Amino acid sequence: MPLSMNRDVFITCAVTGSGGTQDMSPHVPRSPEQIANAAIDAAKAGAAIVHCHVRDPETGKPSRDAALYREVTDIIRAADTDVILNLTAGMGGDLMFDGTEAMHLMSPKSDMAGAAERVQHVLDCRPEICTLDCGTMNFAEADYVMVNTPGMLRDMAARMVASGVRIEIEAFDTGHLWFAKQLVTEGIIPAPVLVQLCMGVPWGAPDDLNTFLAMVNNVPPDWHWSAFALGRNEMPYVAASVLAGGNVRVGLEDNLYLSKGVLATNAQLVEKAASIIENMGARVIGPDAVRDRLHLTKRAPL
Repeated sequence: MPLSMNRDVFITCAVTGSGGTQDMSPHVPRSPEQIANAAIDAAKAGAAIVHCHVRDPETGKPSRDAALYREVTDIIRAADTDVILNLTAGMGGDLMFDGTEAMHLMSPKSDMAGAAERVQHVLDCRPEICTLDCGTMNFAEADYVMVNTPGMLRDMAARMVASGVRIEIEAFDTGHLWFAKQLVTEGIIPAPVLVQLCMGVPWGAPDDLNTFLAMVNNVPPDWHWSAFALGRNEMPYVAASVLAGGNVRVGLEDNLYLSKGVLATNAQLVEKAASIIENMGARVIGPDAVRDRLHLTKRAPL
């Protein structure tokens, strides 16, 4: 692949995620106010896009409560700081089993929902962007399967597009990109197409550079893409993504540390990513430039 460095880079900050990190760092936001404020701080630090999950305010466990999403959305939109809101739609497809001898029975710990329920918060809040996890895969955390069948993805994507929300394809392996291309060919996902390459998520695509370049080489040249890696490789992937022609994602969903033993805030991770980008000779672009690039419509407070 010829080197084609991106000179105008946007940063996405994934501020909290749905992993079991709520007790690993005091900086992982739990309540809607904490999540929204972390997103606003990330935007002030240079993030053009904030990617938001919600959590139970008391326990910190992941939630799909539409009222929590609405509260996060309202606070961010009422702020003086401009930022593009990207809400997850990845919840509601968590299939678990109680041991390997009861595979015919879904565990009550599972969280499975229909397409309408999985996108209801998107329709209610109408963010500029929402995510679509374009495949089924095993997850190491809690030994579960993230279930996204072709029919479910077609249904969810159609509802998202009809609501006027731009889809961000989440690709955890090359097969997910293969199916995403099919959705674009069928006209279900319209241009401009946006994809996030998710590297190092067990058990998806590992974050070695050969696999990363295989992922990049499977992204059509007219698509817009970004990438991230988990843990200590988060910042190296800022550089790798820019060098390969993409944009970057950082945040506490993917990595808790600023350096070895030093817990980070979302804003600090964005600042560090921006410094890497600028020291490479590129520039960090803001939300208005991203809206032009992705044909987004800024939403007024509801």
